[in-house]
Amino acid sequence: MSQVEVGGTGPTGGAAFSAAARTAVEALLAPVDADLARRYPGDPGTRQPVHTVYVPADAFAADTVRTWGRQALEVFDTHAGTPAELARALGVADDALLADVHARVRAKLEREPVEDLRIDFEDGYGARPDAEEDAAAVRAAELVASAVADGSAPPYVGIRIKCMEAAVRDRGIRTLELFLGTLLAHGGLPGGLVLTLPKVTYAEQVTALVRLLADFEHAAGLPAGRIGFEIQIETTQAILGPDGRATVARMIEAAGGRATGLHYGTFDYSASCGVGAAYQSLDHPVADHAKAVMQVAAAGTGVRLSDGSTNVIPTGSTAQVHAAWKLHHDLVRRSLARAYYQGWDMHPAHLPTRYAAVYSFYREGVAAAGARLAAYVAKAGGDVMDEPATARALSGHLLRGLDCGAVDLGEVAAATGLDRARLEALAGR
Repeated sequence: MSQVEVGGTGPTGGAAFSAAARTAVEALLAPVDADLARRYPGDPGTRQPVHTVYVPADAFAADTVRTWGRQALEVFDTHAGTPAELARALGVADDALLADVHARVRAKLEREPVEDLRIDFEDGYGARPDAEEDAAAVRAAELVASAVADGSAPPYVGIRIKCMEAAVRDRGIRTLELFLGTLLAHGGLPGGLVLTLPKVTYAEQVTALVRLLADFEHAAGLPAGRIGFEIQIETTQAILGPDGRATVARMIEAAGGRATGLHYGTFDYSASCGVGAAYQSLDHPVADHAKAVMQVAAAGTGVRLSDGSTNVIPTGSTAQVHAAWKLHHDLVRRSLARAYYQGWDMHPAHLPTRYAAVYSFYREGVAAAGARLAAYVAKAGGDVMDEPATARALSGHLLRGLDCGAVDLGEVAAATGLDRARLEALAGR
């Protein structure tokens, strides 16, 4: 009969696990611990913009952000000059809520109409002569550098290059090289720099961009990993590969920690599924399926999610504007409820309803979230028994509201009894 090591005496005076067994467990799980820490670092703890505004590279100018803000205000004042008119447009009955939201939306459009700006060299720009796109890439970088220097740049700004498919690969790489190089020559890379890689179908295309960025960092003397990028999910191959696996999870892995976001492409993805143009929307079942896969793949990785856009533009008569606004508002609210806290806006007239939806979403939850969080911290119980994961979600909700201007720190402190540092600690930031 073989010898079996006998453990010592345990806390209750009975048998205990042996030292050898404990050592074996540590040796077995040490690689798992390291892998979990590497793959699932959690939320990056930074502000996430509520939207991304896309502007074709040839339309981008020094005053683009100001122009969007001015045009958004003009539409807002014309078609929703009072809280009551905004409430009618959106089909919202809470007059007190809309009165506050109306004032905050107007202030936001004056102060910071665009949170994230993407200068588009892909679909919105199209194929141009090389000399023309070269000049546009340099010009875009010079304008961004100037805006960063004078403080007029939005918090996040960058470019969307052409994809890594063979027909346009060299062109996309050249544009990226010119844009980054020009930024370096004009003061360095902005802290809020964001790059977008569209129409990704294989993880190897992500690997290719990683290698290019690592090479650029090395040549420029930048820290390794300084430049991150978003992956646009616009093809069925990005969701489900030929082997039946979730390709998007492999793309996050291929990014080697550089992936900052997954952006759903409403119209390209819908078209790739054969959805007719009249039915391509954020709330189509194929969209919900794709976004659910993206959500699970990104959970815990620190990679943020963004929904797509609507192509229904709020223009024309007040009735037409209100109808388009209600559609946009309801889609944004739907996304927020599904934990997609960012989306695309394609026209200045979308900004009023983007912020109206976002602000009402966060403001109407302040009292309830604050009370639950205060009870959790005080261990006071109540009619809901919350766990640490729920406290993390509650504090994250309040922090998102603070980041975008939907709520004020004084309101949150009054509702929770907590300062921002304590909220961030509970949220895991």
